[in-house]
Amino acid sequence: MDQKSRQNCCGGKETRTMTEQGFAALHSSVDPLVLFNIWDAGSARAVAKAGAKAIATGSHSVAGAQGFDDGEFLPWPLLVQTVRQIAEAVDLPLTVDIETGYAEDCEALAANGRELAALGVVGCNLEDRLFSGGMRDAGEQAERIGALSSTGLFVNARTDVFLGPLMEGDNPNRQELVDHALERAAVYADAGAGGLFVPGLSDPQMIAAVCQATPLPVNVMHLPGMVGNAELGRLGVARISHGPWPWKNAMSALEKAAQEAMQS
Repeated sequence: MDQKSRQNCCGGKETRTMTEQGFAALHSSVDPLVLFNIWDAGSARAVAKAGAKAIATGSHSVAGAQGFDDGEFLPWPLLVQTVRQIAEAVDLPLTVDIETGYAEDCEALAANGRELAALGVVGCNLEDRLFSGGMRDAGEQAERIGALSSTGLFVNARTDVFLGPLMEGDNPNRQELVDHALERAAVYADAGAGGLFVPGLSDPQMIAAVCQATPLPVNVMHLPGMVGNAELGRLGVARISHGPWPWKNAMSALEKAAQEAMQS
């Protein structure tokens, strides 16, 4: 059974102690895994109560909740502390966004992966952008994916082929970018990636093309104006993330409520 067609056949309640293979089984286009990204133990409990199958952090949200900017400005020990609190608060599989890995070399990256796995984490996101600008060489990124995968984590390989142009105000839905992403996807799959994350891509036909061309379960970020979960599943999407929007919306509502309270 390939990764795209795996169904969650474990039965009963899923827990954080599930294996990487069990977490992989939640990735199915028949019933896409919806991750409403959280930032602390309290938000994890709220999302769990809403019926989530798994819990996922978002780096922007976790950093912002601690008063830091995104981009690994949140110190690793504080991230680990937050992850520990989340893991103790909910009894669901937990995947953590570690951005570029908080490490320069593969040995340090694997050590970070083992530290997360020891907390009960089953997966992580690893992105291929460089904070200095541009993207990491695909071969080098593959080595990093392999190092993390060796720790037993389900590595969701994020490529910023589409997100970079989107953040710069350009159209990310371009065929040449799809081709570039698929070239990277093939390399990442060979390295041991569990999934392919393509944030920024929103065109239905191009999403379907990516899903059809890679053996990896495809993860998209739900953006305003995108089709709904069921339609994304029909396109072949196995995992849907909400990124920083849950935290941003919560903070906006908090600010508005505070303003109203102060003006009443």
